[in-house]
Amino acid sequence: MLARAFAKGLCNRLPRETTRTVGLGATGRQDRQASTEVALKKTPLYDFHRAQGGKMVEFAGWSMPVQYKDSHINSHMHTRQHCSIFDVSHMLQSKVFGRDRVKFIESLIVGDIAELKDNQGTLSLFTNTKGGIMDDLIVTKTDQGYLYVVSNAGCVDKDSAHMQARLQEFKAAGHDVDLEFMEESLIALQGPSMAQVLQKGVGDDLRRLTFMTSVLTPVFGIQGCRVTRCGYTGEDGVEISIPSGDVVSLTEKLLADSEVKLAGLGARDSLRLEAGLCLYGNDIDETTTPVEASLVWTIGKRRRQARDFPGADIIVPQIKSKTQRKRVGVISTGPPVRQHTPILSSDGRVIGEVTSGCPSPCLKQNVAMGYVEAGFSKVGTSIQVEVRKKAVPAVVSKMPFVPTKYYMGQ
Repeated sequence: MLARAFAKGLCNRLPRETTRTVGLGATGRQDRQASTEVALKKTPLYDFHRAQGGKMVEFAGWSMPVQYKDSHINSHMHTRQHCSIFDVSHMLQSKVFGRDRVKFIESLIVGDIAELKDNQGTLSLFTNTKGGIMDDLIVTKTDQGYLYVVSNAGCVDKDSAHMQARLQEFKAAGHDVDLEFMEESLIALQGPSMAQVLQKGVGDDLRRLTFMTSVLTPVFGIQGCRVTRCGYTGEDGVEISIPSGDVVSLTEKLLADSEVKLAGLGARDSLRLEAGLCLYGNDIDETTTPVEASLVWTIGKRRRQARDFPGADIIVPQIKSKTQRKRVGVISTGPPVRQHTPILSSDGRVIGEVTSGCPSPCLKQNVAMGYVEAGFSKVGTSIQVEVRKKAVPAVVSKMPFVPTKYYMGQ
């Protein structure tokens, strides 16, 4: 039952397969043609995905694998127990150069980049003047004279235009800053056996590479790779930025280890939800402030005091006062909850809405996140969710739903 519900839920949330019906044969079988894929962007691993049995779907304008030969659940559990490779080359990778690079990026985001140590990164947020979240991103302060920035695929056009517009303003004001959008591919190796797999291919001692730190290093003999210890699953893992011409070779080398399998968008979505991580466009957007989204921790203390980031005059006062709504975790039994499912009080009044939800393969319960009126945001509060026009008991839960296992050092 869990398998059927999980698969159905993913079909409801993820885009459809990038094919269309072009006719019916005499036997009644449909002839399918990958017609819409022509218009979609493809990562350098596209042909490799197809050769490995990847089922391709449209995602943020890209043709991406939603799963391979394994089921969603098997792929999810393999990542939790071993490790998996995710193609995340659709993400936007950027470098910010120049003497005023930190001042430039801090004019766009809420984080304190100046306080970071060399090769340390942080999750931050692009915000607008109304306090809304334009995107979430990771900024790494490298020791090579530039900031390394990774932001979301679905916001590539918006983010690049936003950064370029600010760049022109900064240059016009006499500041020293330059911006480069990278052509490299990006893969994520995620799971508890990541370090033992990757250590065979790098000279650096991975025990010294802690969560949210980064290093330039050859990987299995491939030069020009940046390895950053981070990820989107809640497990120990890395993201590897690699010259696109070498990404298939590296993926094949990693898959030669029996611990490693390919994983697609389906597993990526359920893993990040168990880890309580937001999906931009679902759980956070330009109508959501960091305070409402329970992301106050991304706002640097110095930045709060200076109020020198976009939307600060709206966001900072919210930190001390109560917002009308808050992002919370929700656990329920029975039918799974999906995006846009109404959240109800115990007396049946609508108090919010689910933004992401699926059956948890690890917990064998339904997990979700969404926004509720602030008075119902306390962990342990009994609520209801409306599924198929029926009220189902639920409870506000602490996130992450499954404990994270980020490597913080020994």
